Parts: sequence; structure tokens; C-alpha cells
Amino acid sequence: MSAACRAPKTANRSRSRRPGGRRGRLALFAAGAAVGALVLTACGSGGTSGGSGNTNFVAGSDGIATAKKADRKPLPELDGETLEGKHLDLAKAYKGKILVINVWGSWCAPCRAEAPNFVKVAADTKDKGVEFVGINTRDPERGPAIQFEKAHKITYPSLHDSTGKLLLRFPQGSMNPNFIPSTLVVDRDGKIAARSQQPLNEEKLRKMIDPVLAEK
Repeated sequence: MSAACRAPKTANRSRSRRPGGRRGRLALFAAGAAVGALVLTACGSGGTSGGSGNTNFVAGSDGIATAKKADRKPLPELDGETLEGKHLDLAKAYKGKILVINVWGSWCAPCRAEAPNFVKVAADTKDKGVEFVGINTRDPERGPAIQFEKAHKITYPSLHDSTGKLLLRFPQGSMNPNFIPSTLVVDRDGKIAARSQQPLNEEKLRKMIDPVLAEK
């Protein structure tokens, strides 16, 4: 991972109070290892794995993974505070809508490169029932992320997920976002239809959305 794609480091908390007992230490270790894995995959070039075994989705040569309607898995519960401090529950706010979820960080150069494409496509598809939302991750403070949104004129909301906890709600083997940036397209039934784990140009972003738009 290049220096431009490296997430900000969090403060060393090795001397802070931890849950007592062996069980508490094991739970804390597991959570830390999972979040650490997310950092290691930040700003990846894009994954194409995940189409084997019982995953029931196919990873294309273009880096876009798709699932047939009958094989799609529901989006996990994703809720929390936006960068502006408002509570947002995706299932309630976007019920019956096609939802595009972009995982990004203000520190991530590929995220900056793809942002204008998301702004354009979001504006073009809003009247068709497509909504966009971001998950801002690995930004310890909200300030840089808010400046990122202003610089790129992003009007749709982003959940602030500084430690990556929301991303850990995706079950293993599903089309979970393992890289930053990652993008998911969720169908009108609240199920994940497509995933990309690479920065997207406008053409590829529309390629993810259009088949889901065409569904009845």
C-alpha cells in the first residue's frame, strides 16, 4: 500500500483500561484484528475474488461482482451518525429505493479521483429512484471528511465510521466491502446486487446500476 493510500493511524491505547478476564481480552483482540485487516486492504487495486464456493455471486473480469436476484443477500443493518451529526438508518431511509453505497476516506487518493463520477451519476439517476450514500471510514476526525465533501460538491450523506465497525457487520462470504474504495448497489428489496472494490469511472458505475434499474 502506498503512502498516499495509507489510513491515518489511531492513537496508541495500550495503557487504557481493558475488559477484565481472559474472555474480555480475547474479544478485544478479535475486534482489533478485524479492524486491522480493513486498514491493510485500504486503497487496494480492487478485488475480484469471491465467486467460488457457496458465495453465490460471480466476479467479472471488470472487477464487478454480481449476484442473481434469487441469490442475493440482504444488506446488514447500517445506521449511525452522518458527518453532519444526524442519525441515519439506511433500511428506513431508503426502503424501496435502489441504493448505491460508496465506502471512502478523505485520505484515499483513489476516492478523490472517483468522487466527481459519483456526484454526476447521483444527480443523473435521482429521478429514477436511485439514492446514494457514503460510508466514511478511517477518518478519526470529521473535519477532513467534511472538507472532502465540500471540495467535490457531494450532496448525499455519509455515515461516519471512523473505526470501520459498520463494515464488520457484513458477514464473511457475502459481497462485503474489503477494500477502500468499495461500492455496493442494493436493489429495491434491500439486497446486495453488485459490488466493486476499485475506484470507478462513470461508465463502470453506470454498468453496476443500470441492470438493477431495469429490474421489475
